[in-house]
Amino acid sequence: MQEGTATYKQIKYMILLLPTLMVGIWEIVRHQFLMPYISMDLGNYLTPVLVFLVSLVLLLPLFSLMERNQRELEQERALKDAMKAREGLAKELHDGMAQSLFLLSVKIDRLEASRKNGEVSEENVDQIKKTVHEVNRYVRQAIANLKIPVSEQSSFSLEQSVKDQLAQMANEIMIEASLDWSLQDDALSPSEKSELLSCIREAIINVRKHTRAGLVSITGAGDEKSWRVVVTDNGEGFQHNPFEVSGSYGLQIMKERVEGMGWKLRLTSSDTGTQVEITKGEVSP
Repeated sequence: MQEGTATYKQIKYMILLLPTLMVGIWEIVRHQFLMPYISMDLGNYLTPVLVFLVSLVLLLPLFSLMERNQRELEQERALKDAMKAREGLAKELHDGMAQSLFLLSVKIDRLEASRKNGEVSEENVDQIKKTVHEVNRYVRQAIANLKIPVSEQSSFSLEQSVKDQLAQMANEIMIEASLDWSLQDDALSPSEKSELLSCIREAIINVRKHTRAGLVSITGAGDEKSWRVVVTDNGEGFQHNPFEVSGSYGLQIMKERVEGMGWKLRLTSSDTGTQVEITKGEVSP
């Protein structure tokens, strides 16, 4: 991009300077060497003709080169937009479908265990059917959301959305959950709330998926200038850096989301549990 920009500037300068230089050189040559042979009127007529010929010979290739550079820049911009759209779609799929399918696999494992023990109930089957319908609903909703410009997305209550996530998790995988929330909705823009909710959702799903915890708690506090959200569990914790573990795609997405919004992400883990902390500004623990 740096090289393309420099070439574009050089072309602009050449387009501006070449006609001027041509006229200047022609006038010098005409007055110094051609006055005995060419009259003043003929020289004046020849000046625009020579400028036109120089434009055809020299400037047209420069225009073509500038147009080619412009096409290359547009193609590069389109490629970046396509990659950005693919990353956004990957996040949408991971946030909804992948996590719902994980919960579905947990229920199927329970159903299989119940079948072996001869304890298969209609309730277990109904729960699996419900989850399948939820995945189908999410896919339809995600497709609909992709067709709506960001500026038209309606606002939502972040606190209520977090409550819903915790309630769903507690109901589906039998985990104790608590919420201590004093972060006001107007402290974040709709896009910030959407990104933060996605990070919280990923932290919640990782509690059951990786730490085997029986308790998860979420706290949120602060104002528009600075706030702090913490997801804590009492699970086994991570033995290694979770961001370096192969397949930790969800955590990588969370990290990218946080960095993209200019926030800070801190993950601490031990034998007594794991804490995921997302902050904006300087906030006292």
